[in-house]
Amino acid sequence: MLKTEGLRYQYQGGDAALAFPDLRLDKGEELLLLGASGTGKTTLLHLVAGMRTPTAGTVELAGSAFSTLPTAERDRTRGKHMGMVFQTAHFVRSLTVGENLALARSLAGCSPDEAAIKTVLGDLGLAHKWDARVDALSVGEQQRVSIARAVVHGPGLILADEPTSALDDANTDAVLTLLRGQADRTGAALLIVTHDQRLKDRMSQHVALNPTS
Repeated sequence: MLKTEGLRYQYQGGDAALAFPDLRLDKGEELLLLGASGTGKTTLLHLVAGMRTPTAGTVELAGSAFSTLPTAERDRTRGKHMGMVFQTAHFVRSLTVGENLALARSLAGCSPDEAAIKTVLGDLGLAHKWDARVDALSVGEQQRVSIARAVVHGPGLILADEPTSALDDANTDAVLTLLRGQADRTGAALLIVTHDQRLKDRMSQHVALNPTS
């Protein structure tokens, strides 16, 4: 599903290019990218997601050269094949939970299928929040809606940025279970980027990033 080779990224005015290890992640697999501040883990996530263009190297998605696509085509491909869980939830505050998820499906080129949306919400214990405004949700509920939005269109790759860094152990396990459950439901690959060392013992495949990767 995902393959990277020789990825490097040079920030304008930076002293040296960031170099990253090669990655390979097939459908149904999971991978943890661990790195402290300054190791470039967010940059790598943005490269994988096509939000930045690598200075060198390639990103392949589903066998196609994703990183060399024009920006607009990368955006369309990301919307269709990827789901992203951000550290901070971003919603259209004027819309309900159901409307936010319908919008996510529409942007991915899918029909705003109410039954599909309610199935995902039910899986995450949020069926009763269909008509709720997102700004009326608790932090934990907003996080679960973020997961729902990332998977509601059935992506082949789920990307999660620091999904557990502010959580205690019990909630860390709960969020990881939710992410895995949603990935399993659609056979998606799961890539988590974090500095949270607790996840190292909870996921079998992990890659450590450092400033000299």
